[in-house]
Amino acid sequence: MTTAVDDAALLAERFVRGDERALAEIYGQWSALVYSLALRSLGDATDAEDVTQRVFVAAWQGRERYDPQRASLSAWLVGITRHSIADAHQARSRERTITAQVAAITGDDAVPAPEVELADRLLIADEMARLEPLQRQVVQLAFFDDLTHLQIAERLGMPVGTVKSHIRRSLTKLRGRLEVSRGSAT
Repeated sequence: MTTAVDDAALLAERFVRGDERALAEIYGQWSALVYSLALRSLGDATDAEDVTQRVFVAAWQGRERYDPQRASLSAWLVGITRHSIADAHQARSRERTITAQVAAITGDDAVPAPEVELADRLLIADEMARLEPLQRQVVQLAFFDDLTHLQIAERLGMPVGTVKSHIRRSLTKLRGRLEVSRGSAT
């Protein structure tokens, strides 16, 4: 008669060896915990789903580094979850910063002189044209059509996490290019 400890050890061993059925079993046992930790911290179901996916992908890709002598499989997964949640918070912070910087550049708050506003619009249009077509489309849908990440994902038939990644990378590129352009203009 096997015990739960023996079953858990066998499952971990199968997982480390690369048994995909073991991964499916581990996902079945621990995905709800990972998801609930992410949801509690991030407060957004879509972000929690993204973190859950990243945790299990990271676990699968790093399974050779799992040491059952150091931690149980569940504790190891919770550790990966904590790091993934922290990464998600950092990504949010970067995205807010970049969005604020782009908003400041295109600012609706102040009424600049018409020639300055036109120059900024032309600069932004030029920089947008340099983006990859899919990234440009995602940014246009987000900022000019005012669609949510979920609406963009549904319209383009892609995962929400991919939409967020496209926006984040595009805004980073735009910010870098606009800083260079503004720096050379002064």
